Amino acid sequence: MILRIGILLLFCCCIGPLKAMAADLPGFAVAGKPTPVFNTAQSALPLAKQQTDHCGQMRQLEFIALPGTTFEVIAAPAGIPGVLEVHTNEYQAPPGTRLYVTADLLTLQPTAPPRRIPQLPAPARIMQQLRSAVGLPYVWGGNRRGGVIQAGQVRFAGLDCSGLLYEATDGFAPRNTEQLVDFGKAVAIEGKNLLELLQLLRPLDLIVWKGHVIIVLDQKTAVESILNCSGGSDGVVTTPLEKRLKQLLKQRKPANSWPAGAGKSAHFVVRRWI
Repeated sequence: MILRIGILLLFCCCIGPLKAMAADLPGFAVAGKPTPVFNTAQSALPLAKQQTDHCGQMRQLEFIALPGTTFEVIAAPAGIPGVLEVHTNEYQAPPGTRLYVTADLLTLQPTAPPRRIPQLPAPARIMQQLRSAVGLPYVWGGNRRGGVIQAGQVRFAGLDCSGLLYEATDGFAPRNTEQLVDFGKAVAIEGKNLLELLQLLRPLDLIVWKGHVIIVLDQKTAVESILNCSGGSDGVVTTPLEKRLKQLLKQRKPANSWPAGAGKSAHFVVRRWI
């Protein structure tokens, strides 16, 4: 009995400060400037050393939140001052992924702020952004060609595949391919051959699957940001549309909609959103 009482007192003493710490945190925050969002708390430290994989990419970066992005503040990770765990409706994180940001980049407030309302640019503006991005480097989690400035250094200057579209639409399009497979309206492509697909596709159509997106520029050209880990060129490139479709049809099957529960299946869909 004495042992049980002692454990209970210890539990209450420990849990009390934790509750106080949680209560002291503001419930919400707004990004005042472009804000890198990471999947580990340590990576969100401004002076954190970049840990890259065999492709030279920092996989801890999830995306760069645009100014005005709103967050719900979840917690302050223990032992990592100046970093907050957050949630935002503007980014659908992979299951089990937690999001962390540098607190100094946020304006904290106790009540829920108005959500950022993205405005879709004119199609001509989107096209101009896509074309001018050709030649930019591939950056995992990147969706700002100029990157961000942290500790006096420019970091994450480049675009990944969905980041290319996200930047071109000023944050109107979903930030990851898991959402892009359902974005806009479906184009019926199941069972179509190469020539039939070429006749169906329109400028700014998305050729997408869970893992990558290709954007139709015009009837003859596609644009995408690719990562080449074998030493070849990567980044934002254009490819003849017919050639790119030939490559794709050797690897994937056209589907009218993304198969339910298919995960990263060997299909692709076309979404018309503009």
